[in-house]
Amino acid sequence: MVICMRTTIDIDDTLMKEAKKRAAETGQTLREVIEESLREFFKRESENRATPFKMEWIVVKGALRPGVDLSDRRSLLDLMDGPS
Repeated sequence: MVICMRTTIDIDDTLMKEAKKRAAETGQTLREVIEESLREFFKRESENRATPFKMEWIVVKGALRPGVDLSDRRSLLDLMDGPS
């Protein structure tokens, strides 16, 4: 047994016309078109939420250039700025 809830909502006139047109074209009831649209919306929304962003770290082995002193801020800035 399917339990349905009866409700009243305000829908934009243009959107309602499109929904009625789709119902007529597909042979569905207006109710079926609206329910199908809502199901598709919630399905897409849950799929988007199901794939969280994953950040992958890339580790690259390296070494300091000869003559670089990490404790000397002035010389580091000079090296980054390059020749003047």
